[in-house]
Amino acid sequence: MSGSGDTRRFRKAEDMNERYLIFNADDFGASAGINRGIIECHQKGVLTSTSLMVTGRALDEAVRLSRENPKLAIGLHWDVWGEDEREFSTSNIEASRDEFFRQLDAFRRAMGREPTHIDSHRHAHREPHLFDHFRKWVAPLKVPLRGAGEVRFVGGFYAQWEWKVTELKYVSVEFLQQMIRNEVPQGFTEFSCHPGYVQADYPSVYNSEREAEVRTLIDPRVRETIEHEQIRLISYADYARLRESA
Repeated sequence: MSGSGDTRRFRKAEDMNERYLIFNADDFGASAGINRGIIECHQKGVLTSTSLMVTGRALDEAVRLSRENPKLAIGLHWDVWGEDEREFSTSNIEASRDEFFRQLDAFRRAMGREPTHIDSHRHAHREPHLFDHFRKWVAPLKVPLRGAGEVRFVGGFYAQWEWKVTELKYVSVEFLQQMIRNEVPQGFTEFSCHPGYVQADYPSVYNSEREAEVRTLIDPRVRETIEHEQIRLISYADYARLRESA
């Protein structure tokens, strides 16, 4: 079963009272293993959206896969650090701005369109000194910025609540079911995730945990819980269409 969004016709005003859930995978394009995990979770599980790293070593493959999976919404995952291989000071606002627009232009060239949403690697854009600037830079695009309020952000589905300390219970089926029941209020909610497969030439502090996420996101019990809770599973592209029709 495809992880693409809810295909029912939106009913304008009354739809705004429903509960909508977007599963968005970060790091698309970072490696072939991550690309593989994201596509598997979209095709077999509940993943509806992802965020593209135009700095990633597997960017070209990610772009090709996106064209083969047109229901997967694609946003921009702004990245200035990678996996600790680059130094970049986000305190330099001018440099941050230039890098944002450089990556936005790279996204447009690669994808041939605008991103459906904006977020960043390691939540760099949410640093207090930078967040208001990002609001201003993203506003003309009229797409959601993670943490800005258009879509409620929930990041608890993650196996390292403490840096480099892995607790797989936080990416288990049972924990995700609990999140679905308790953390999806009326309106729009995003659950972020980081599925993927370990790749020897892609070192990361969050690596084998990604494979545990894949197993959970494709487990049929997760979709069953969403349906039981009468939550509508949508993508960021669906979100844009719904907002336009309201």
